[in-house]
Amino acid sequence: MVAIRKSECRRDTPWRHFIAKSENSPKHRALWSMRAAVQLQASWVASRQRLWVMAMDMTSRLGKQRNGAGVSHAVSFLLGALLPTVLIFFLAADRVGVQLATISSFQFWNGSTHQLATSNATNLPGDGSGGEKEEAFPGLAELLPKVAMDDGTVIITAVNEAWARPGSLLDLFLGSFRDGDGIAHLLNHTLIVAADPGALALCQAVHPHCYLHEVTSANVSSANSFMTKSYLELIWARLEVPQRILQLGYNYLSTDVDVMWLRNPFRHISLYADVAMSTDRFYGNAEDLQNVGNGGFYYIRSTNRTVEMLSRWLAARSRFPSAHDQGVLNEIKAELAAGDLQIKFVFLDTVIFGGFCQFHEEMDKVCTMHANCCIGLENKVDDLTNMIADWKNYTSKTPSDKFKWTFPTKCKASMGKR
Repeated sequence: MVAIRKSECRRDTPWRHFIAKSENSPKHRALWSMRAAVQLQASWVASRQRLWVMAMDMTSRLGKQRNGAGVSHAVSFLLGALLPTVLIFFLAADRVGVQLATISSFQFWNGSTHQLATSNATNLPGDGSGGEKEEAFPGLAELLPKVAMDDGTVIITAVNEAWARPGSLLDLFLGSFRDGDGIAHLLNHTLIVAADPGALALCQAVHPHCYLHEVTSANVSSANSFMTKSYLELIWARLEVPQRILQLGYNYLSTDVDVMWLRNPFRHISLYADVAMSTDRFYGNAEDLQNVGNGGFYYIRSTNRTVEMLSRWLAARSRFPSAHDQGVLNEIKAELAAGDLQIKFVFLDTVIFGGFCQFHEEMDKVCTMHANCCIGLENKVDDLTNMIADWKNYTSKTPSDKFKWTFPTKCKASMGKR
C-alpha cells in the first residue's frame, strides 16, 4: 500500500480549493483519496509505457552498435539494468489494480493512519450491517490505526489464559522480538487477541496492544489438549478478528504465539501473493499447492477477494467438522486458487520459516521458529526455551562460529504418544 500525502498531490486546481474549503469533511477527504488513487494508477500505466519504449529503443541501439569486436559495454550495462525493472513493472500489472483500490481506504492525518469508509469498506461482501459488526468487535476499528504499519499491515496473535501466564508462551514470544535481530520495533505493530478475560489481564500487564474477543462456546482458558472440542473452538474463533481486520482494509500477518521471531520475516514474503503461508512440509516450489500449509504463520493482503476467501474458509468448517482451521484450508486451497477468486498462494521455505515438523539445524538464515508438530504446552515451552538459549548464544559469538539448533526432543517425543 502506498502512502500519499496531500502536499504531494495538490495542484493549483479547483480541487485544491474544494478540499481546503471542506477539509474537515470525511466525505470530501474520501473523494480526495479516491482521486489520488486514480492519478497514481494513471501515472503507473504511463510509467510502464515509458519504460517499455526505453527498453525497445535501447535494444535497437544495441543492435546498431554491434560490430565485429562485440557490443558497447556501456549499452550492455544500461540494458542489463533496465530490463529487470521493466519486467518487475509488467509482473506487477495484474496486482496493481488491487493495490490502488485500497489506497483510498487510508488517509494519513496528523501523523497517524485513519480508516475511511471508502472502496474497501463499501465493496466488501457483507453478512451483517456495519453497526452489527462494530457491536461484535467493539473498539477494534479505533485500535487498528494505532497498531498498523505505514502500509496498513497488522501483526496478530491470539492467547488464552494458560498461554499468557508468566513463563509461558507469551513471555517467550515477546522476548523473541527483543532478542531478535533488529525486530523489537515490530512489537509496536503487534495486536494480541485474548480469548478470555484472564488472558486479557495478563496481556495488558506486558504489552500495550491487547484486545478481548471472548470465546464463549467452550472453556478455553486452560491448556486445551490437541483436537479436543475446546481446542477446536479456540482455533476457529481466532479467525474471526482477522476476518474483520481484512474487512476494515488492513493486511495482517497471523502468527501463533509458539512462533519465535528472530529476523525480519517481511523481507521474504512475496509482494504479489494474496496469501503467503508457512509450511509443515516444503517441497521446493513456492507456488506448488502440494506444499502442506501451516496456519501458524501466514500473511494475507486485504482485497475484496481475500475477504471472501476468509468467509469461505470459515464456512468450510461445516464440510470438515472434525478438522482444525489449517486442515480445512489445505483441503480447499486448490478450489480457492482455481475458482472464481483466483487466490494466489505462495508457500514459505522451512529453511527460512522454520519449524519442528521439517526441522533444519542451520541458524544462519532462519527468521522464525515454530513449535509445530508438538503436543503439550509444557513440551512447547521447554523446547522453545532451548531454542531461545541457542539463539542468544549464536548472536553473542563471531560470525565464523558455527551453531546448530538443539533438537526439540520433547516435542518430537510427544508426537509418538498420539
